[in-house]
Parts: sequence; C-alpha cells; structure tokens
Amino acid sequence: MESRVRRGRAWAAVPTVVAALVVGVGGCADADPPPTTDRPASTATTASTANPATTASTATTEATEATADPRSETVLVEIRVSGGFAGVDNRLVVREDGSWTVRSRTGEPRAGRMTAADLAELRAALEDPAYARVPDRPTGPPVADGFQYAVTYHDRTVVAGDRDRPAALQRVLDALPEGGPPTSP
Repeated sequence: MESRVRRGRAWAAVPTVVAALVVGVGGCADADPPPTTDRPASTATTASTANPATTASTATTEATEATADPRSETVLVEIRVSGGFAGVDNRLVVREDGSWTVRSRTGEPRAGRMTAADLAELRAALEDPAYARVPDRPTGPPVADGFQYAVTYHDRTVVAGDRDRPAALQRVLDALPEGGPPTSP
C-alpha cells in the first residue's frame, strides 16, 4: 500500500515538472530576437509555427523563392477541363515565365516550358480585344459527353462547351502547350 502512495505522489508531481519545462523552454525562446523577413507577417507566423519536420524544407523553399524570378510563380492563365465520356477533371496552369503544369485525377502530373514564341502567341490571344468580348458562360445547350472548358485569365473566367467556342476563345485554346487543353483522363 505504501508503494502505491509513493507512486501516486510521484505521478502527482509530473504536471508541475512539465509546466516548469514548458515555461523554461518558452522563456528561452523569448530571449532570441524575432527573425527578420521581407515576407508578410502571416507567412512568417506560418513558418514559425510549422511542424519541426517541415521547417527545414520551408526555409529552403523560402531561400529559393528569394533568388528565383518572382514572375515564375505568377499564374498567367489556368484552364480546367471537365466532362467527356471518361469524366475527366484536368487542370493546366501556365505561369508568366512560360512554365506549365498539367494535373489530372488519375495521371501523373506533367510539366514543361513554352518557347518564347509560343508564350508570346498565348499572351496575344489572351490580350486580344475579341477575347474580352467572349461570353462568360455558354449560350447553347451542352453537348452530351462533351467537355467543358473554364479559362481563367486575370480575374475573369470564361466557361464554354464543345459547341460554343467563339473564334477568339479557340485561338487561346490552340495556343496552349501540348496542342490545346488537356482532355485525356
């Protein structure tokens, strides 16, 4: 019985020891000056509260981003293709620097880089005044088992189906990498 009482007292001290350790560690952390960063406060907070296993990865990513061209991460245009007989759901993102990524539900992601001439052709198609007049939504009935294309450029999304693709929208689709929007599952 006496050994149970001793164990009980020993375990009763555990919360006090844990609290002392937490306060001690917290006090040590406050002694260091806060890290200086050019990033917004929300990014710095996220990095400081991240899982320790990913903190090194985050630091490496931030160092790489600081030296990389800021345009390389800026999205120029995003195309989502859905529908079809197989029920695809694909996304193509082209960045300002011409790099692109295709993702689908089933396949491995693909990536590449457009040539300067191809990127210029895509930009010209997106900036064409005729493209600005393309309706935001389809005007006709959908095609059975057809594809739906959602093209987001700046803050505007144009949605069209296989039946209603005005020439200005078709010009944008034709200028995309890999010969057009990703329709393969």
